[in-house]
Amino acid sequence: MKKNFFTVKDVVRITGVTARTLHFYDNIDLLKPIRLSNNGYRAYSREDLDSLRTILFLKEMGISLKKISDIMQLTKQEQLQILKMQYQKLLAKQQRLGEIVSALEDYVSGKDIFNLNIFNNSPILPLQEQYSREAKAVFGETEKYKEYEKNIEKLSDREKEDVYYEFGKNMEKVFKKLAEQIHKLPSSKDVQKLIVEWKSYLEQNMTCDTEILICIAETYTSDERWKKYINQFSDEDLSEFIYQAIMYYCKTSR
Repeated sequence: MKKNFFTVKDVVRITGVTARTLHFYDNIDLLKPIRLSNNGYRAYSREDLDSLRTILFLKEMGISLKKISDIMQLTKQEQLQILKMQYQKLLAKQQRLGEIVSALEDYVSGKDIFNLNIFNNSPILPLQEQYSREAKAVFGETEKYKEYEKNIEKLSDREKEDVYYEFGKNMEKVFKKLAEQIHKLPSSKDVQKLIVEWKSYLEQNMTCDTEILICIAETYTSDERWKKYINQFSDEDLSEFIYQAIMYYCKTSR
């Protein structure tokens, strides 16, 4: 004989949801079973099963039960409009997750956190912007930094992003070159030539006097983050080597 209604036990076996979940959906009026008159047990129709599948589908998409309850009262066409919007949200979340996975892959492979784009499309400021603001907090009262800030403010957001990226790549390049010279004296001609190159990258947006260069050199050895970043390019203490090279440059170029 054809079965017209399903017990809680039947629904649990068919769908895999728990009896506790079905009781909860009943209590919040999300999915109300009927009561069989002969025994008072909860019973579900085939239409109820379809509704349950829709509820479970919407829940898998990250929609709250309260919102699902509202959606279930809408027409099929109205439901589709809401689901189209949810689809766009899920696409954005998928893209964001892809960025996070990519950044994690870069980080565990040895890429420095400074060059990761982990905070793009996030309320948290991008790391390059964080370092820029930190530099302002440290050097902001100096005339040279004010000059730099004035030059940067003339740029569009896209141009600023390009400047930060290019600066990071140039710093990485010169640090790697300096790492190759670490066996030489900081005062050697080859090392000092690289310090001049390093200074030229700094001066793309501001004039660097001795005071600024010394402050930066001291930051390389006193700030653990900078030490970690620089020392990744060498098995030796590259940050100390560069500090000594910059200090020699400042001493002899006055």
